[in-house]
Amino acid sequence: MHLTTQSHPPAQRTSLLALAALSGLLVLAGPATPADAKGQTDIAAPRRNAKAKGGPIANKAGKTGGRKGCKSGKKKRKNAGRKRGRKRVQLPPRHRHSERRVAAMKGNLPNVQSRGALVVDLDTGEELFARKPDVPRSIASISKLAAVLVVMDRSPDLEGLTTIKKVDAEVARGGAKSRLLEGLILSNRDLLHASLLGSDNRAISALGRAVGLNVSQLTTAMNRKVASLGLRHTRFREPTGLSGDNQSTPRETIALLRAAMAHPVLGPILQRIEYDAHPVSKPAIRYVNTHRPAARANVQVLGGKTGYNDAARYCLVIVAKISGRNCGMALLGTEGDRTRFGDVARVADWIVTHKPKRAPAAKPQGPPSPETILAPPSPDAAIQGDS
Repeated sequence: MHLTTQSHPPAQRTSLLALAALSGLLVLAGPATPADAKGQTDIAAPRRNAKAKGGPIANKAGKTGGRKGCKSGKKKRKNAGRKRGRKRVQLPPRHRHSERRVAAMKGNLPNVQSRGALVVDLDTGEELFARKPDVPRSIASISKLAAVLVVMDRSPDLEGLTTIKKVDAEVARGGAKSRLLEGLILSNRDLLHASLLGSDNRAISALGRAVGLNVSQLTTAMNRKVASLGLRHTRFREPTGLSGDNQSTPRETIALLRAAMAHPVLGPILQRIEYDAHPVSKPAIRYVNTHRPAARANVQVLGGKTGYNDAARYCLVIVAKISGRNCGMALLGTEGDRTRFGDVARVADWIVTHKPKRAPAAKPQGPPSPETILAPPSPDAAIQGDS
């Protein structure tokens, strides 16, 4: 009934208004018709309950019934119908890591959770903490340290430009999402920062191409490089760290990091916390160093590299100044991203509050001889990983 469009005498209009109000109350209070029942929702149910318990439902102005109430109810029922008709998207289960709070110390030592670990005073050579320091483990993206050393040995033009190509995306397949899209053009200096701060797998492939090396050639050169550094237990199957067969020991990852830090170009990059890469004619890409969480009040990080893949779990190698000591710290095979940084904190607090005693030397264990290390790698399947 459209009262606003018809002309009636005052008395008749009053009667009609009263009749309309009464009709509205009856509609709200009466039983649902089959059509109403078909559209009934959980949202509408409180309206009937409120009517039964406390009379007509009041709107914001304090009035009861009326066309606004009816329209509001219809709108709610319509929205509820839409919600009811939506399909729920089943998300894939997320991989959960077993991170939990642990005591700071165990016995008289820091309660390190990493499966392989070494903390050494670089000034004196004293081992402050050791757990299987010479047992080889997967090292994931720590492999990139060897890759950039090989690249820098070939004296690339740091201001020269390299285009990200499809082959770079193929090399990085199975790893973390990259912001270096196909077709982007960046300087080789930007690619070095993307490799070390952002641990971008495509950047490693692009840098190899920039110095004339394909993936196989870059991998072979990496194995020769670590052999020349005397790292007998370090070997690589591919250059990015996606393979679980890229392995080293806690002791040798510290040596590899120190070699990279000694390079005049790589050293400052490894210490840098943030960097903006500038692709040609595209917005800048901000990189934040993946080892940033290791820094704290009593830990000054001088350089480092993180790593992760399914075989290696979470890894970290850093050089840091702790209580006046220059310490090398390798933490391999840690369950949980934050746990490796928790290990740094536990070790640092222990160094500050205790006078560490020299840990007993562990019997060296390791994989193959240099001849085996330099042998051509057999094909393998990439394992998901990133930083």
